[in-house]
Parts: sequence; structure tokens; C-alpha cells
Amino acid sequence: MNSAARIEAFLEMLSAERGAAENTLSSYRRDLEDASGAIDGGLAGAAAADIRTYLDDIAARGFAATSQARKLSAIRQFFKFLYAEGLRGDDPTGTLDSPRKGRPLPKTMSEADTGRLIDRAALEAGDASSDDGDSLASLRLHALVEVLYATGLRVSELVGLPVTVAQRDDRFFMVRGKGDKERMVPLSAKARAAMKTWLAARARVPAFADSPFLFPAASDSGYLSRQVFARDLKGLAARAGIASAKISPHVLRHAFASHLLQNGADLRAVQQLLGHADISTTQIYTHVLEERLVRLVNDHHPLAD
Repeated sequence: MNSAARIEAFLEMLSAERGAAENTLSSYRRDLEDASGAIDGGLAGAAAADIRTYLDDIAARGFAATSQARKLSAIRQFFKFLYAEGLRGDDPTGTLDSPRKGRPLPKTMSEADTGRLIDRAALEAGDASSDDGDSLASLRLHALVEVLYATGLRVSELVGLPVTVAQRDDRFFMVRGKGDKERMVPLSAKARAAMKTWLAARARVPAFADSPFLFPAASDSGYLSRQVFARDLKGLAARAGIASAKISPHVLRHAFASHLLQNGADLRAVQQLLGHADISTTQIYTHVLEERLVRLVNDHHPLAD
């Protein structure tokens, strides 16, 4: 079996056993095929020195440390697969060091700014007095913002929510996220109320009546696009007196996680709520935990100044 066939077998395993998304598979394919093309004889038969030479080459080509680390991660997983399947008797990546990279802290919002944003959305929704386009957009935006901050959903999960989530009026619902994995997320009373108000307005629009989506739109997908929501969110931020450059749906997702941790939530619980497959992804928030621990010591230790 040559390198190309072994890469295909690895990708098939990722798809069948781990439920990897198409974008993930495409990324792995690009990285592994790039490495295989650069190494004489292909990737599957490479020695540690061959892989080290390849990594030195992509560093010299100007690839960022994050890109180098991603490529090495793909290669590591490929060789773990070959070893587990008995296709190689060793793992040449075991002695390789990962490129050093500084992990940027996620952009987030303070609780005060988040409150101002949501209050502005509620104010505009409260002023909506008709079924014209602007009023409907205000009610929809209020529901979107309340649900996003209450759940920490990915924006793709949020805009594609089924209408049954609002019709059931439950405190929790199941969402299908990355890798086709389901998880349970909570809904606050304010989010449920905003959804119910939006649902009533939505029912008065004939074009939306038969849509299976909570936030329908005349698009190829049948629901509101991420780009439209991001644009509307930035407009809302500007009207709330918050710099729109600092705001995006992903920033609100980070705010959800950061504010939970600041107020005592467990990192594992936040991992589950965000739908992170690996706790290491959630550990970008450890700076929040560190701040909380420092505050705890300063406030409660008898020798603290």
C-alpha cells in the first residue's frame, strides 16, 4: 500500500469512526498530501529525519508556528493510525518537538458590555409595533442574541436551529454540533421569552409558516446566514455604544464561556456546553480561572494584603 492509499485509509477512519466533518477531512488531506509530496518516497515510509527536514522547510517558507503545529499534528495522528493498524512498527514523530507558538487569548466582552448589548436588543424589540421588515428584524435579533448568550452555541448551530426548540419551551434542548455529535444546552427564561415573541411574529409571515427552521430566510440553506447575523450584531453593538469591531457571534460565544468560569463554573462543564471534543481546546480560558484564583486568595487568605 503506497502513501496515497494509506492517507485515504486514514481519512476514511476519521470519517467513519470519529465522524470528522468535511472541512476537517479536507484540511487533513491538504496537510498530509503536502508532506507526502515533499518527502522522497512519500510520507508513509518517512523517517524522523525526513519529517524534521520537512518541518524546517515549511518554517523557512514562512509558515506561522500555528500552521507548522497543525501540520505536525496531522502527521502525528497519521502515524498513530499506521502503528495501530500494524502498517508500521514505529512512530517516527515520537521524538519531534512541536513548534513553539503563543496561543492568543480569545476576544471576549465584559459582563457590563454584554448586558448593554442585550438591553439594547430588548429595547429595540420592545419598540417593534408592526410586522414590517424592521420590526421583524428587531424581534429576530433579540431572540438570536439572547439564545446565543444563554447557550454559547456556535453561530452555525444557532442560525440553523429547528423551530421545535421554541415550540417546546423547554429549559434545555439537544443540538447537533461538529462531528454530528449531540449535546444538551440550557435556555434561560429571558431566551425562552425572546424566542416565544419571535415565534409569534414569525407565524404572521406566510413565507415562514412552513419552514422547519426557527430563523428562516430566503437562502439556499433555508435559514438565516451567518454573515447576515454577524452584520446585524455589529449594527446593534454600534447602537449600544460598543465598538462594533470588537463584536462578532464568536465573541459572544467566548463571553458565555468566560462569564461562566468567572462566576464559578467548572472547566469540564464548560467544555461540554461548548461542544469541545478535547479539554485542551477549552483551556484557552485558563487565564479566566487564574484571575479567579488570584481574586479568591486576595479576598480570603488571612495573610493577603
